Amino acid sequence: MEETVSRNFIEQEIDRDLAEGVYDHVQTRFPPEPNGYLHIGHAKSILLNYGLAKEYGGKFNMRFDDTNPTKEKTEFVESILADVKWLGADFEDRLFFASDYFQTMYEKAVLLIKKGKAYVCDLTAEEIREYRGDFKTPGRESPYRNRSVEENLKLFEEMKEGKYPDGSKVLRGKIDMASPNINMRDPVLYRVAHQSHHNTGDQWCIYPMYDFAHPIEDAIEHITHSICTLEFEDHRPLYDWVVHECEFENPPRQIEFAKLYLTNVVTGKRYIKKLVEDGIVDGWDDPRLVSIAALRRRGYTPESIRTFVDLVGVAKANSSVDYALLEYCIREDLKLKKPRMMAILDPVKLVIDNYPEGRTEELEVPNNLENPELGSRTVTFGRELYIEREDFMEIPPRKYFRLFPGNEVRLMSAYFVTCTGCEKDADGNVTVVHATYDPETKSGSGFAGRKVKGTIHWVNAMDARQVECRLYENIVDEEKGKLNEDGTLNLNPNSLTILKKCYVEPALAQAKAYDSFQFVRNGYFCVDCKDSRPGEPVFNRIVSLKSSFKIQK
Repeated sequence: MEETVSRNFIEQEIDRDLAEGVYDHVQTRFPPEPNGYLHIGHAKSILLNYGLAKEYGGKFNMRFDDTNPTKEKTEFVESILADVKWLGADFEDRLFFASDYFQTMYEKAVLLIKKGKAYVCDLTAEEIREYRGDFKTPGRESPYRNRSVEENLKLFEEMKEGKYPDGSKVLRGKIDMASPNINMRDPVLYRVAHQSHHNTGDQWCIYPMYDFAHPIEDAIEHITHSICTLEFEDHRPLYDWVVHECEFENPPRQIEFAKLYLTNVVTGKRYIKKLVEDGIVDGWDDPRLVSIAALRRRGYTPESIRTFVDLVGVAKANSSVDYALLEYCIREDLKLKKPRMMAILDPVKLVIDNYPEGRTEELEVPNNLENPELGSRTVTFGRELYIEREDFMEIPPRKYFRLFPGNEVRLMSAYFVTCTGCEKDADGNVTVVHATYDPETKSGSGFAGRKVKGTIHWVNAMDARQVECRLYENIVDEEKGKLNEDGTLNLNPNSLTILKKCYVEPALAQAKAYDSFQFVRNGYFCVDCKDSRPGEPVFNRIVSLKSSFKIQK
């Protein structure tokens, strides 16, 4: 019996179009405006558009919707390209810019004027809003709506030649001022903007509006299905009007899907810009953010994000997804791939008093007990070790199975040790823990005597390397909610903890940017790509080991 494959609603629409001969191929695109860094929501759009093209043996275009020179930068173009390539969305040689089509857009605007479908309007932006009306009130016609074709052509040409200041004139589509869809009430198609453009320089001083430019870009590139987010649903009639009135053959069709919203994260560009300007984060790629660059820097993998997008699925209705699902995906991706190394984040010294002074030995440690294919490594063992401070208590609570006076535990991959006491400083803080070891209990020796309930990890004080580790929490205070009453972000004061005095196995000192590991009992960590130096890695915690999230089977 053949397995039934569930098709999302976009696939069903594409299947229908192909079956009915509307299109004989599938071509999609990802069309960001280069006015900021991409975030996790964009990853869904990238992977959806690329995935559909791949599924149907079609093509996927990368195109920058760069029609607004006031906000766009080459920095953002470069960051977006890096993100798309990192996610694995291969656009091959199909990299395009909307600005490449400015001449065609201008010619199509002239065509609309000649057909009586567009006119030059002298109303101010505020007056245009006032004339447009609202959902209860129909719009009023502009006093310039019935200019002759000849006058409109002359004025539009003069706009192009730079004869008018910014905001003095616009080109508007002549559609229907009484339409129940406000987007169809003579929308602005072109505005005057004496601005240098990152791609075309000072060649143009008029620029097309997004709603006019975007459908033309799609049509020029022979896009079949313009997959976009739900807020563009009300713009679809205008999209269809543009491609129809501009007389494109076999024009593309727009299909909308729900955006990806993550709980308690910051994606708004103005919020992130302020966090950067105020020095709260160290850039658009700060690991506390969910820009794709930030997730990459923190240690997320393309595979984990692809899994996340697949699990979220494609829907028609907006909804929020728990951030814990994203964390679940990176844990699942890394748990069998990465070696489990020993690192001590909050160290206290353990001295094994009956271990010979000056002696060291090499012990074999498996790299990943769940994946034997990762093999093993050797670590050194000696009289003085570092252990986690939380692994010793003088007066322990019930069911505490780690070190306390008189208790015996296993040192991971090494020996049983029995705690004999501790040393403290003048403030009562434990500075050294003392123990004795049983040489008969060496791991792997076949010792089958007494059992112990606790196992703790350690590093050899003699050759351990001191490193910096950074622990991240959500930048938003999850308990109080994302926004304060005044609209400012409700920030978590503990979103970043920097631990300067962590000790790790010596091999970890040679780790390079983006290398990632599981630190036993402490979580998954990745070498920071910005602040690490050769031999001096800085480790970002990607995610803790424990999760409250349960995937539905």
